Amino acid sequence: MARRKNAPFVLIYDFDGTLSPGNMQEYNFVPKLGVTPKEFWQKAKESAKEHQADEILAYMRLMIEEANRKKIRISKQNFADFGKNIEFFPGVDTWFDRINKYGKEKGINVEHYIISSGLREMIQGTPIAKYFNKIYASGFMFDHYQIAYWPALAVNYTTKTQYLFRINKNSLDEHDNSVINKFTPHNERPVPFKNMVFIGDGETDIPCMRLVKDLGGHSIAVYHKGKRGALGKAKKLIEEGRATLALPADYTNESDIEKAVMAMIDKIASDNILAKL
Repeated sequence: MARRKNAPFVLIYDFDGTLSPGNMQEYNFVPKLGVTPKEFWQKAKESAKEHQADEILAYMRLMIEEANRKKIRISKQNFADFGKNIEFFPGVDTWFDRINKYGKEKGINVEHYIISSGLREMIQGTPIAKYFNKIYASGFMFDHYQIAYWPALAVNYTTKTQYLFRINKNSLDEHDNSVINKFTPHNERPVPFKNMVFIGDGETDIPCMRLVKDLGGHSIAVYHKGKRGALGKAKKLIEEGRATLALPADYTNESDIEKAVMAMIDKIASDNILAKL
């Protein structure tokens, strides 16, 4: 495996709290159950504690159980329909086109990835799904009627980091471990960590933030300006050396995060010129 001649600039996003203000399950699915988000997540936590289970698997199991109990259909198409109604932070709808265009002007190919503990089937239903090279998120197995019946993949705060190495080594298929476990010198990996930016909002993103930052890339902690305590939490990630920047989750034209990402693209473009010289 050889490094690509011009390695891409890679933006990797968490989803809930990063691109969207809330948890994706809360926009349509949880209200259909007739419970509040607080009640749903509390029940999931209690189940995880009772069974000493992974919290992601616990909430996925609870989704299936509660949907069956309330006779709510949860097919692939239903999940995609739920995804269509997810709300986003300001500017997200035009963010990808703007950043891709800027990268192209600088001679840089920009790629976008999701690494989320949310549900890939919902994310795949969103209008922004088309912009991602790959969506890594928790997902279900579906029967011959395309109805969810069992968790297929649970992405939690520690397993998130494996997908950084998948991107780093260009081993993108979740089920294929042949390349990801093969020793490859850092200078031969297709996507160097210095070309990566991880954007996240919370504790489940800390391992990814720290890994990307420590290996030469950048990590941005975004926060919801209208959410109590969000700024303090983001600043703490800076103080603890886990993030490079703490910025509002505002993706509009000329926002702070746009200026920061464009500056990072400028740096990669300059590095490429120096390398050629």
